[in-house]
Amino acid sequence: MPSDSSITRRDFLGSTLLASGAALLSGATPQQLLAQTDQFTGYGGVGEYSSSNGNTFPVLRDGHAIRDHRYDPLPENVTDTGETYDCVIVGGGISGLAAALFFQRQAGRDRKSLVLENHPIFGGEAKQNEFLVDGQRLIAHQGSAIYQLQYPFSFLAHFYDSIGLKTPRLTYQKSSGPQPELALSRTPYEAVGLERGQYGFWFGRKFGQKTGMWLIDPIGRSLAGAPISAELRAQWLRWLKDQPVKQRNFEHPKVEGDAISRYLDSITLEQHYMDRFGLSRDFVRTILSPVEGGGAGLGPDALSAYSDYAFEMLHPLADESSGTDQMFPGGNATIARLMTKTLIPGAIDGQPDVESVSRNRVNFSKLDVANNPSRIRLGATAIHVQHDGESGKSNFVSIVYLKEGKLYELKARSVVMAGGSWTTKHIVKDLPAAHREAYDQFYRSPCMMANVALRNWRFLYKMGISGCRWFEGVGNYAEVRKLALTGIEPETVGPDSPIVLSLKVLFPYPGHSTESQGNMGRTELMRTSFAEYETRIRDQFTDMFGPYGFDAQRDIAGIILNRWGHAYLSPQPGFFFGKEGKPAPRETLRRAPFDRIAFANTDLAGAMDHRFSILEAKRAVEQILDQVLT
Repeated sequence: MPSDSSITRRDFLGSTLLASGAALLSGATPQQLLAQTDQFTGYGGVGEYSSSNGNTFPVLRDGHAIRDHRYDPLPENVTDTGETYDCVIVGGGISGLAAALFFQRQAGRDRKSLVLENHPIFGGEAKQNEFLVDGQRLIAHQGSAIYQLQYPFSFLAHFYDSIGLKTPRLTYQKSSGPQPELALSRTPYEAVGLERGQYGFWFGRKFGQKTGMWLIDPIGRSLAGAPISAELRAQWLRWLKDQPVKQRNFEHPKVEGDAISRYLDSITLEQHYMDRFGLSRDFVRTILSPVEGGGAGLGPDALSAYSDYAFEMLHPLADESSGTDQMFPGGNATIARLMTKTLIPGAIDGQPDVESVSRNRVNFSKLDVANNPSRIRLGATAIHVQHDGESGKSNFVSIVYLKEGKLYELKARSVVMAGGSWTTKHIVKDLPAAHREAYDQFYRSPCMMANVALRNWRFLYKMGISGCRWFEGVGNYAEVRKLALTGIEPETVGPDSPIVLSLKVLFPYPGHSTESQGNMGRTELMRTSFAEYETRIRDQFTDMFGPYGFDAQRDIAGIILNRWGHAYLSPQPGFFFGKEGKPAPRETLRRAPFDRIAFANTDLAGAMDHRFSILEAKRAVEQILDQVLT
């Protein structure tokens, strides 16, 4: 809970546990239990994202109603809004916002567009959490985190510039105070302390350590003392030092679809790691999963090997001083805010720049204004999209959406489905058989981003580490990071500064199929209450850091859970380029619109990266303008 709350963290935890106990005694199922007191959603922080931390229970409920065909056939009590738009975009994440921008710019302001977004605020997974800790506003990402430097004359560089991201190389906080400085990462995924001896591995019961043990500076110490066999230690060192023993002359793919790409797409990522580094399957599944392969949501055994290289095909610009990965404090929520400000200038006060969209709040009343060329309708869940009459001869598409428990219908001359594959295949009612078959090969896996606000990180400094990894419990790693300066952060950070540690929680089940792992992970994610996750995190931090001065009651200022049931497209071998002579499933959806309906979203690229979200939106809108609208 925030530091200025009138209810203590202990009171909050106790009340939710009492509620869950009473519900269990009444015989409620896990899903009914979570619904009764909304223990699923939990605390959402402060500010305009406080009611939109991940997929909240209302979003989950409406999504499952679509999956379960609750509105098939449509009931009679659908209100006709009388609206007709040139383009309706289903989904207000990065891809949907980009589609609206491209449509506005290319079709002109005399053409009308509407974005339907099911969450209380735009951005999709590109949203942020906000805490107020001892008077300081702390921001952390909910999902989409990284953007990368691009070549200055590239399309993406020009796009960033066009939305007000004028300085792609960000300036970050400096170390404060006279104490020796620890290496701090700019993102939660860099582990810069690992190479400098300022990183730790924690081994618990899974490794026979009843009270747990730390191994600080694992590379410098050559893993001496790690409670694993000598053979596993040797494999791990090869991995950590990037010393392949096989395929020494391995070349990365250069162009999507080249021979190397296609070979990698024919095998699993696990097999690729085993081949290159001489790793055993036991090592991959015990040590690497789920950290490696995390960019596609599951462990390496369930993924196409090409998934590890798909991001490289966008060819980011690197240099020694800044690298490629950049990150705003709230991740790509800042990019979503810039896009919204560009699309609807009155949506956020101030100039169209990073500092203004970071400092100023959203003017929600300006998002959905009659007669505006571009509109965003929040809390509107599309449940039914279908051509009027025979698809090839229809001039309109009917869209029915759910808002505040009521159903509404409107018309569109064209539609861009910019939401994820797991909803699109249910929403588009006249989807051709070939498209349905393609979507059946899209497997999504869950993720939970648990943001833990701390009043300080002095206990980590005492340990001499800025990051760590563990192998059981909630999540697998955490980093103290220096934040990009957007006009609201202190310019320095030190051990006594309040920070947020982001725990990325994935759900691999090695040995099961890609589809099964996703389903098993969702079951685990959905059935666990906020109170139970909070208790696990508090206990885990106490076990790991208690001996170094950490006290959960004193030091944890708040915990927010962001649950994403279908966070990642998890591409199985053959997803990218097809197999057994059959086309890749994504190409069925990308090659042309289905009459008046085009398809966007990053999962059509097979890589969870906001740049692909933008590029897929560009393709979809151009197809609409080239082949649909006259």
